[in-house]
Amino acid sequence: MAPVVPILIAVIFVSFAALILGVVLGRGGKRTKTGGRLKARDRAQILKEADRRLASNPKDPDALQALGDLYWGEKAWENVFKTYGVLVEVATGNPEMDEFTFNARYGIAAVYLGKPEEAYKGLLIARTFKQDDFEVNFNLGLIEYQKRQFEKALVLLNQAAQAKPDHAPTLRHLGHAQFKAKRYKEALVNLRKAAELEPEDKDSLFAMGECYYELGQNDQAIRIFSHLRADPKLGPNASLFSGTLQLNMRQFQKAIMDFEIGLRHPEIPVETLVELKYRLAAAYLRAQELAKAVTVLNEIQSIFPNYKDVPAQLAKYRELNSNRNLQVYLMGATGEFVTLCRRIALSFFPKAKVKITDIAVNKNDWADILTEVETSKWQDIILFRFIRSTGTVGELTVRDFHARLKDVKAGKGYVVSAGVFSDEARRFVEARLLDLLDKDQLAKLLHTVDSGVRDIISD
Repeated sequence: MAPVVPILIAVIFVSFAALILGVVLGRGGKRTKTGGRLKARDRAQILKEADRRLASNPKDPDALQALGDLYWGEKAWENVFKTYGVLVEVATGNPEMDEFTFNARYGIAAVYLGKPEEAYKGLLIARTFKQDDFEVNFNLGLIEYQKRQFEKALVLLNQAAQAKPDHAPTLRHLGHAQFKAKRYKEALVNLRKAAELEPEDKDSLFAMGECYYELGQNDQAIRIFSHLRADPKLGPNASLFSGTLQLNMRQFQKAIMDFEIGLRHPEIPVETLVELKYRLAAAYLRAQELAKAVTVLNEIQSIFPNYKDVPAQLAKYRELNSNRNLQVYLMGATGEFVTLCRRIALSFFPKAKVKITDIAVNKNDWADILTEVETSKWQDIILFRFIRSTGTVGELTVRDFHARLKDVKAGKGYVVSAGVFSDEARRFVEARLLDLLDKDQLAKLLHTVDSGVRDIISD
């Protein structure tokens, strides 16, 4: 029996050592690459044990990582940010610690907390360790987008989209970045996918409309913007886009409807409000609803007195609004304009017999009316040119009229303008049988024509 005793003692010793080792490893819990461990299992135990260890060593990596994992799972971003901020310092230059995870979680927490500088730093360092991580690429791409570094954002968001092709936020921001980088066709593809994945994503739908607009596909753009006109957030701008497109396409009544829908929204940024009114006034003018245009221009002036050319427009159209003949001369249809010019020509020489022998119209810019005039003392061929411009008429236009005067063998000519004549134009006619009648003289002529002209434009 004597040899058995040493063997028995050895077995007992080995068993006891194994038991001790098993207890230590069994309690385990959180391990890090440093080989440390935290003797805790549930939340309360982790917090208690971590507090105990941090009290003696505020940078205990195992306790910090246990807390970090806990806070990360709970999405307690403030605590995640603070905990991993310390871990980043502890792990720097230590190859045994997970610097990628520490920096990535620190950066992502900073994103949620609205700390872009800290987020950028953490995510950028994390990416040096691992370049194909979805969360890092997505969040870093989002920061680059917010910094308006669109080309950098595109690289990162493209990588994120490759990792998760059906992640709607990635597709949305990738599409917006492509739009900002003027890659409209590529942007349409990703924005459409994002809108299909999240039908309530109206921002992507609006951006699609902008892409169609930039690509000149106006029908598709109008379809999208018209759909969004009623949206509380995007409605005013959608109405502005849709109305502008309709205005450019000469669909004046549709443009008016779009702008009016936009103005019905209760809360509109003042810049958008004023621009909606400005373009509504333009649509009213194009539709020859002058009184309504003047009313809207007055509203704009009460908000922004010197907005764009509103003061000049008001000065011009207030006068027009009170003078129907001047409205016809400047804004009426070509047929109405020519009718008015005929009446002016017929009444130009009081008590004369006037016969109109020819009328020529140039692109609705001016009308030439050739007449034979006979009075008790003389008779002659007279040529009139009625110019609709309110600007300055130069020498070239007057020279052109003089050549026309010779062609028709007229004895005298009159150039009538709603604007003024340049000094060169006036010098040109000094020794010629030409008279220049500017806006003031036109106003007098308009008062002499038959009162029936005043009703050419209906209310």
